[in-house]
Formats: sequence, structure tokens, C-alpha cells
Amino acid sequence: MHSDPLSTQFAALADPTRRAILARLAQGEASVNELAEPFDMSLPAVSRHIKVLENAGLISRGRTAQWRPAKFEPLAMKSIADWLDQYRHFWESSFDRLDAYLKYIQTAGGNDERH
Repeated sequence: MHSDPLSTQFAALADPTRRAILARLAQGEASVNELAEPFDMSLPAVSRHIKVLENAGLISRGRTAQWRPAKFEPLAMKSIADWLDQYRHFWESSFDRLDAYLKYIQTAGGNDERH
């Protein structure tokens, strides 16, 4: 198991089924049966995916009588977004350099004596 929360969250998000469950829960609470509908897998298998997401803090489970709805926990995504933001500057500066280079090529192409 992962010792730090961020690694646990990324490990949970590494599976496409769990990402699909998370996307569904971003639309609203749902039961295990509702979450299992689009998948060709057993309820225990879906429950295991839900447990991984719950252990990562990405979802929580409530209790209303017999119903235990799963709920998306958006604040847990903040640590992931904060980590990704560290690389935003890299991509933005790379795109700025690419944009400048493309403008240079267009200008140089317009001044090319072969045309």
C-alpha cells in the first residue's frame, strides 16, 4: 500500500473503471447498484473499486437506512490539482516558446526569397 495520500489517490485513479465511477459520482450520489449498471462485472468487483476510491479519500459513503450512497469528495482532488499545477508553468512556457517559434517561421517564410 502507498504511504502518502497523493500516491494512494493516483493509484486509485490509475484504473479506468474507478475513473468512470468517479465521473458518475461527480453528477451526484449513487448506490453500488447504480454505479455497477454500466459495467460488465459483479457487484463485489464494483464494491472493491468503490472501496479503493473511499480509502483514497476521493469518495465517501453515507448511510440512510439500508441505502449507503457513495458521494464524490471534490476537496480530495485539490491535492492532485495542486501537484499538477507545479507542471502548468512548464507547459505554458513551452507553448509560449512554440508560439513564438511558429510566428518566427511564418515571418521568415513570408520573407523567403524563393517565393
